[in-house]
Amino acid sequence: MGTIKIADFGWSIHAPDNRRETLCGTLDYLPPEMVENKEHDNKVDIWSLGILCYEFLTGGPPFEAEGNSATYERIKSIDLGFPSHVSLEAQDLITKLLQKDPNRRISLE
Repeated sequence: MGTIKIADFGWSIHAPDNRRETLCGTLDYLPPEMVENKEHDNKVDIWSLGILCYEFLTGGPPFEAEGNSATYERIKSIDLGFPSHVSLEAQDLITKLLQKDPNRRISLE
């Protein structure tokens, strides 16, 4: 049907109110709100899409650092840089997906 879907159900749960407070997931994909132990919702998926886009274009995660603490700090401060081969359009999209404030992340629509 021409539709691509990416899924990882390793931490799936039923959450009727759509709000969570538990920390789970792969370190490189954790958004700031999870790193800072804040309540989070489905906007974490928008963040993960930004991480995936970055990895597809560069071959590695954007906030990877020596050790978990350093990676957490890079995520919290949105310490984001791009290799020169990443187009300005791709940088713009990824930057809009990887906003610290979940309400400022671009919507999928």
